[in-house]
Amino acid sequence: MSSGNKFVVLVLSAIVLTLALIGGTWTPTQGAAQGQSTLPTITPTREPPDTPTPTRVAPPPAFPIPLIFIVSVVPGESVTIRTANFPPNTDFDVLMNYYGTLGIGGEKVATVNSGAGGVLTWTFNIPAFLKDAARIAIRLQSKTGYYSYNWFWNKPTSGTGQVPPKPFVIPTFKIVAVERDKTVTIETANFPANDTFDVLMNYYGTLGIGGIKVDQVSSGSGGTLSFTFNIPEALRGQTKIAIRLQSPTSGYYAYNWFWNNSTSEVSASPSPAPSDSPVPSLPPGVIPTFIIQSVVRDTSVTIVTSNFPQNDTFDVLMNTYGTLGINGVKVDTISSGSGGTLTLTFTIPESMRGKSRIAIRLQSSQSGYYAYNWFWNNTYP
Repeated sequence: MSSGNKFVVLVLSAIVLTLALIGGTWTPTQGAAQGQSTLPTITPTREPPDTPTPTRVAPPPAFPIPLIFIVSVVPGESVTIRTANFPPNTDFDVLMNYYGTLGIGGEKVATVNSGAGGVLTWTFNIPAFLKDAARIAIRLQSKTGYYSYNWFWNKPTSGTGQVPPKPFVIPTFKIVAVERDKTVTIETANFPANDTFDVLMNYYGTLGIGGIKVDQVSSGSGGTLSFTFNIPEALRGQTKIAIRLQSPTSGYYAYNWFWNNSTSEVSASPSPAPSDSPVPSLPPGVIPTFIIQSVVRDTSVTIVTSNFPQNDTFDVLMNTYGTLGINGVKVDTISSGSGGTLTLTFTIPESMRGKSRIAIRLQSSQSGYYAYNWFWNNTYP
């Protein structure tokens, strides 16, 4: 091979190597005369279009459900708990209340910070009004919406769990008679002997929790007892009323509800409403619900209802996540009009601004229907 041909081959090799490094294609010219060579035709690689790649915003890290376990109890003095799955760097209020309340509305005994989160051990003093209670509810709840609750026997524990000293049956009661806006008569079953019960009444749907104390009764010999209680003024005019009996000493409780219509022995079917004030109603088994459609952080929330009764009036309440909206801040009162599907927007009250999750509840003082939900306090969608 002549020196000229060697030079051409070297040049071509260099070009091919360069193309391999920078990308591109090349096509040699065909039909060259014997012993001749031509330079390749180079087509440079096209750059990708300058279009930004959309990115997904990762949601805040999701934590499993926070839990609390009872470690030990000093009767009438303190309880020690151990947590699991607690979020880090979060302040929790510690509440204690009567057994059966889930700790809702209880006395605040401490505020703790979760630090690194996860598994933590704390000891809290039992408040004075619960020192003689047999069972006590304890609740930890944060302003960011996290909460957890449990209960304990206010007596020494042994083994791996807290076992009552003897088997027991569940106390219950039925509604026997109602005199509209005046009194309700109940009949108990399986009530423990020699116990004392506070009698509470509240709006239908609350289970009587946090209600108005209308009386305190002694169970005497227990079992089957008959009591009549006055309906408090604040609940007169309600269509349905929740009633609850709970013992501050033993922790036993029972609850029920009644139609606020004058009647003798209440049958399985509710008594019809007075003819002069018809009560909105839905077909049996149809439950009013609502979903969250949109949120403007710290400003408003929009909901869409389903199966709402016609011509009913609903109070709109907001409260801390985990309360079901019970005893919340009343932000509005709305009319259901033609019922069914409605789109409604409500202002988030000042006391709920800054919270990460908020409970919202619609409840009717006219028919007793209610529905509740909760939402993340972030602008959505």
